[in-house]
This record gives sequence, C-alpha cells and structure tokens, in this order.
Amino acid sequence: MKIISSLKFILFLLLTFTVQSVYSQYYPGPVWQSKNPSEVKMNAALVDSAVSFALKNDSKTNYNITAALKDSYKNEPDYKITGPVQDRGKPAGMIIRNGYIVAQWGDINRVDMTFSTTKSYLSTMAGLALDKGLLKNVNEPVIKYIGGDTFKGDHNSKITWSHLLTQSSDWSGCLFGVCDWADRPVKYTHVDELKTRKFIEPGTNFEYNDVRVNLLAYSLLKVWKRPLPQILKEHIMDPIGASDSWKWYGYENSKVDIDGKMIESVSGGGHFGGGLFINTQDHARFGLLFLRNGRWNDQQLISEDWVGAVQQPSAANKSYGYMWWLNAEGRYKDVPANIYTADGFGGNFIVVDKDRDVVIVARWLEPSKLGEMIKKVIASVE
Repeated sequence: MKIISSLKFILFLLLTFTVQSVYSQYYPGPVWQSKNPSEVKMNAALVDSAVSFALKNDSKTNYNITAALKDSYKNEPDYKITGPVQDRGKPAGMIIRNGYIVAQWGDINRVDMTFSTTKSYLSTMAGLALDKGLLKNVNEPVIKYIGGDTFKGDHNSKITWSHLLTQSSDWSGCLFGVCDWADRPVKYTHVDELKTRKFIEPGTNFEYNDVRVNLLAYSLLKVWKRPLPQILKEHIMDPIGASDSWKWYGYENSKVDIDGKMIESVSGGGHFGGGLFINTQDHARFGLLFLRNGRWNDQQLISEDWVGAVQQPSAANKSYGYMWWLNAEGRYKDVPANIYTADGFGGNFIVVDKDRDVVIVARWLEPSKLGEMIKKVIASVE
C-alpha cells in the first residue's frame, strides 16, 4: 500500500510539473516582450547574420502587385483580378524564441497581402469546424454537407474534406467565374483539351489550384453559415491578441446566399486578388499558436489533434499536409524534417520549429532563400 501511495504521489508531482510548465510559458500580451539572444540561448552574431541575410535577399517580385500577378499568370485563359490588391512593402520579419521577440526587421506593423499563406488560416477554419462538431470526419464526402450541384457527379461526389485540404481532389467545375482547368494550365495545352481531360482519382494526385482552394472556403462557409473572417477573429485572432488591422477578402463576385443573407466567400490566396491582408506581428502570433500546439495561455483554441494532423504528409504529396508545407522529404536541404511552413507568393512565410521553440516570419524574402534563412536561425540556437 505504501508503494502504491508513493507512486500516486510521484504521478501527482509529474502532472503538476507538466501543468505548471505549460502555464509558465510566455505568451505575448498587448505589448510583446523582447529578449536579447543570449537570454534565450541564441548567438547574437548569428541572429544578426540571419537578419542581414533577410534584408539583403529582397524578393524579386515586382513591387507593383497588379503587374506581378498579370505577369505570373499570363498563360491562364481569360485571367482577371477580381479581388483587392495592393503594392507590396519591403522585407520585414521576426524571429521568436520561447515566445519572446529575439529579432525583427522592416516594418512589422505594415499590412500586406500574404497570398497562399492564407491557406494555412483557411485550413484552421476546417480544424475549428471539426473541433466544434460541424464536421464529423475529414474523410467524409463533402457532398454530405453541401447541397446544390457543386459536388454532384460520379467524380466530384467522391471528394472528401481531406482531398480539398491536401489539394488532391481534382474537382471539376467553375466557381466565381473561373474554371478549375483555367488555373495554372500546362503552358502549351489547348483549352479544349483542358476541358475534356480525364479525371484523376481523388487523393492520388497533388495539384496546386486556387479554384479548388476557394471551393474549400465556399464549402466551409456553407457549413459555418457565418463569414469565415468572423470565425477567425472570434476563435483565433482576438484570443491571441492580434491587431484589428488584418482583413480577409474574397472577390467582387463571390457573394453567396446563406439562409437569405448574402455573405462574401473569401479566397484562399491572392491569385486573383483578395486573400488575407495582414501584418508581420499577427503572423507571428498565429505561428506561436501552432508552436504551442493550439494553446494560448489557459485556452485550447484549436485542438492538439488538429495541430498534429496538419503536419502529416499527404498521400499525394509527402511535402504537403493540411495546407501547411512540410519538410519530411527534405524540401529544404539540411533543415530538420519536422519543421513546417505556411508559404505565400512573393516570399511570405511562417516557419514553425517545435524542437527549438522557434517561429520565424519572413515577408518578401526571395523564396529560393528560405531554406538558407532557416539554417541560419537554427545555427544561432545554442
């Protein structure tokens, strides 16, 4: 009996220590505290080197975003910008360790377009819907939840939430005036061939396609029956202390009738304009939330299960989870396999490194330089 009592006491101490460890972690309030690199066991000279590297490697993306988009997507049939756009800023970013700001550069309060980094926020809306019981299982066909013709047919009816989240659905159709085949078509393929292509079994082939990402946003709007920006603000951004400066846009023609109310269906990126417009600090708070397994202070804002799920390699692309990019297959050479990132056009990144308790946010970093940037920050950790 004494042995059992002793074991119970030891177990109690372990649980108490674990709980205290969780609650003793620093979370930023309205004012985000900074630490010198040495205070969080980082090499100051190497941190400075990483910051200097980010500043020297400004994205090659045109500062005129309208021109940049038209040039990037000039091979898409009848390409049009139908959502808001704004010219981009200069390089900016933050390095966070143990929750504290260790370094920052550029204007971290400037609100900029963030393009496909928006997808990781959109994925979070699916995770919240699962947590709240609005979705029962991501492996269920979306047609079980969405009425109308959107998912009708032998092919589209097989598409699950997981297929949309991993960009492996091969959904066929048109949404808000753009058809799936018009998004990043093969350069020299004739349009008629694109329209009559053979379908690929859902879940077997990865294809980066913003029409289908917007389909996920549309489908989640149908499930939530409320604007997704409201959901994001209420459940995530306000609790983590984000600013009120961010905005999440759709298109001029993306209003949807939800129970008699016309609600804008937001986009999952800036391919056609729109998407999330946000500052660097708010990105860093969002990254810290995922670093801390969905917890902020004493609240579990999104389940640990979901934070784990987004990091699982998908069958169609081992470097892609639920709208987060993974390094499991060495996408970035000499970078640890468990680091994961939210990536956006023009060099907009959130990097989550759980093992080193580090978050990196880089805005307008030349995309080919992200791996080297991550290595420089890792090298600074003592």
